[in-house]
Amino acid sequence: MNDWTITCVQDRLELAAGVFKQMPDVKSQGYFNAWPEYFHSFADQVGQEPKPMRVLPSPRAISRMEETLAWTACLVPSDGKIVWMKAHGQRWKTICWTVGLQRSAAHQHWVYGLCVIAITLNKRRFNRKLSKRSII
Repeated sequence: MNDWTITCVQDRLELAAGVFKQMPDVKSQGYFNAWPEYFHSFADQVGQEPKPMRVLPSPRAISRMEETLAWTACLVPSDGKIVWMKAHGQRWKTICWTVGLQRSAAHQHWVYGLCVIAITLNKRRFNRKLSKRSII
């Protein structure tokens, strides 16, 4: 992509968060189950709920997610946390409690983080001493 905008960055972060949720759980190394798999008969399965299917993401989606994870390295840690929490679909109330900011300030940090990522991806230079409002 040649010209990154805030909405493009936001969409890509949300896609990366979705892929991150689809990844299998991390299990401890070295532990395994020696018990054989138990196969339920039809009578055992009558009252049970079906297990939800888990679709694993494609290798291309995983590589795009890994590329997107590096984008927050240029941000202040609190701004990166706000950007990732919003990409994961967290409510503003939860984000404000976690970061310790008011909603308007957290929103300003979120937009600033998206702007900094977009500027960095467009390979433009900007002065870090500028205020957040001037960059937004």
